[in-house]
Amino acid sequence: MSSTNSFPSTANDNDELIPAGPTGRQLAVLPRSPTEALEPTRPPDPPERDAPEPDPHPFLRMLDGLVTFFFLFACVAVAVFYWVKVQFDQPGPLATSTVFVIPKGDGVSAIAERLERDGVIADRRIFMTSILYFMYLKGQGSLKAGEYEFSKYASMRQVLDTLVEGKSIEHKVTLAEGLTSQQIVEKIRANPDLHGEIAEIPAEGTLLPDTYKFGRNDTRADIIERMQAAQAKFLAKVWEDRDEGIVVTTPEEALILASIVEKETGRADERPLIASVFQNRLRKNMRLQSDPTIIYGLVGGKGVLDHPIQQDELDRDTQYNTYKINGLPPTPIANPGRASIEAVLKPAKTKDLYFVADGKGGHVFAATLEEHNKNVVKWRQVEREIRAKEAEEAAALAAQGGAAPVPGEETTATAKPAPGVAAQPQGVAATPATKPVPGGVSVAKSQGAAASVAAKATPGTVAADPSATSGAFADPHSLLNGTTDPFMVPTEAAPAEAAPAGAAIVGAVPKPLRNPKR
Repeated sequence: MSSTNSFPSTANDNDELIPAGPTGRQLAVLPRSPTEALEPTRPPDPPERDAPEPDPHPFLRMLDGLVTFFFLFACVAVAVFYWVKVQFDQPGPLATSTVFVIPKGDGVSAIAERLERDGVIADRRIFMTSILYFMYLKGQGSLKAGEYEFSKYASMRQVLDTLVEGKSIEHKVTLAEGLTSQQIVEKIRANPDLHGEIAEIPAEGTLLPDTYKFGRNDTRADIIERMQAAQAKFLAKVWEDRDEGIVVTTPEEALILASIVEKETGRADERPLIASVFQNRLRKNMRLQSDPTIIYGLVGGKGVLDHPIQQDELDRDTQYNTYKINGLPPTPIANPGRASIEAVLKPAKTKDLYFVADGKGGHVFAATLEEHNKNVVKWRQVEREIRAKEAEEAAALAAQGGAAPVPGEETTATAKPAPGVAAQPQGVAATPATKPVPGGVSVAKSQGAAASVAAKATPGTVAADPSATSGAFADPHSLLNGTTDPFMVPTEAAPAEAAPAGAAIVGAVPKPLRNPKR
């Protein structure tokens, strides 16, 4: 036994430390013996523990869990949104442009499935997700039926924008001024881009001629309804702004007169002048004597007469023959355009009662019959020059190659005479036969002499060519025929003490003579 066991061990006793020196460091007491140096150092006492925290409230634990969940969900949502956006904006699989039709009634799922099947989009799920996003978050996801064209490699965003904005392929149909309702219906029925039937032909004059655009799902009846609505709206608008003192008293009368003006000329600058002539004649109780009304009375909505107007047709009593009836016909004879309607409601301020072709594509107007007859003589001279030139060209053509005439056509030099007119040598006018006209003025007319109303430049129209038509013409043959006085009082119309030939008749309004050129 060691002799030192009885001594208390002070090795590494931290309680007995040498006071700090000048440097501020504490020094431990050196061991007193080697045995004491070998003894292990006593560990320090453990620190005192804090009191444990109480458990949080269950609601706080739930709130903490929810915050953590939503944070993680937001991170995932952002990642998914970014991925969908990249897929939504990248070029699509469509290798070539294509046309895609969406019928009415198709749902979003069916449209997306067809787009994916036709190779327009790559993934219908992403497309439907985008639709739901725009529909419910932005209120812009409603897809419209129609016919659409997608360019190659169109992204899903471009496809969706096209469908939402309704940028469908637009077709159009042009319906010219001066067509009858029957002709308009026939043109609409012949359009292959329209479908559906037209139950009945609309009333004459109720359709506004124009170019109408339509989509894949529009029907023929839709076009008719749009034309009717446009005509009613336009007529109501311009009627309120009409000139005072015009002879027409209702919008319906304005349409009737506008349809006659429309058929008389194709020049916009002449429509107010022709409307003025007709209104001046109506004020004086003079008949309109317009050839287009004769044609409508003969063929109705067909609109086209397949031969020149014959004398017996001119004499035929129809409710549209303005050579026979007073005032306006019962209905319009065509569907007038905006310019003709405006011309009737705002006619030119003139005193003209007559007009005749000037040979230059227009007309020359006159306020008196004497002046008008001089204009007719000038027109007849122009007409003879035109015919002579045509004959020379035909003769030159025949001399060069002996070209055969087109079947169904004849040259001016060899034209057949009209029925009821004896054949005359070339350059000799047929002698007209006089015909009494109510009002006391003898009108000389060539038997069978007439001309059909030439079609306007627009195909399908039957409005008169200004160079070949007019509304109030004097017969040039009667002016060139020295044996017949065009102002002679007919025997059956003369009073008991008839005035000598050529004398003016008191109270009688001279009426223009019809031009056989028409």
